[in-house]
Amino acid sequence: MSANDETANVLGEVGPRLRALRRERGTTLAELSQVTGISQSTLSRLESGGRKPTLELLLPLAKAYGVRLDELVGAPPTGDPRVHPEPFTRFGRTFVPLTRHLGGVQAYKMIIPPAPPGRGPLERRTHEGYEWLYVLSGRLRLLLGEHDLVLGAGEAAEFDTRVPHAFTAEGPEPVELLSLFGPQGERVHVRARPAPRVRSGGGRRP
Repeated sequence: MSANDETANVLGEVGPRLRALRRERGTTLAELSQVTGISQSTLSRLESGGRKPTLELLLPLAKAYGVRLDELVGAPPTGDPRVHPEPFTRFGRTFVPLTRHLGGVQAYKMIIPPAPPGRGPLERRTHEGYEWLYVLSGRLRLLLGEHDLVLGAGEAAEFDTRVPHAFTAEGPEPVELLSLFGPQGERVHVRARPAPRVRSGGGRRP
């Protein structure tokens, strides 16, 4: 394969990467346009491959998503297996990427601050994908379809993100959690499951 063919292949993969990343973050084209200053039509054509990605377009997108430019364009790996996380903040939450490549299953550590007093009802979102959450510390309130649950440290949940959902810190302390997010059809494959444990209260809000 010639250098020109290799470059064309790399550039051709940028659009799908951008679309997958935006859907993974639950961001609309309108929201992304407001953050980057790039028109919605240009963003749409970038994702569909109708617009050639340029440095002028990719730099603000990399900044908005909190990823390095080489990750955004899928640069070949250097052979260093270490992940150098670059935390970013979105919707008041801190995200620490734990995987280096975009696309496929993505892993994050997430820190959600306590909800401010007088906060209104949570806005539930839907988008393509499948998510797995594991609470490291604090208490997490999860609204999922008709369910209203509270998860404590050591508890996990997995769900299809096409189901209306929202989650936030429950109580006066921040909550830290691990999040695995994958494309539709990707699920966490558990090789062994612990024996069922009965919890008093069932984890449901009164």
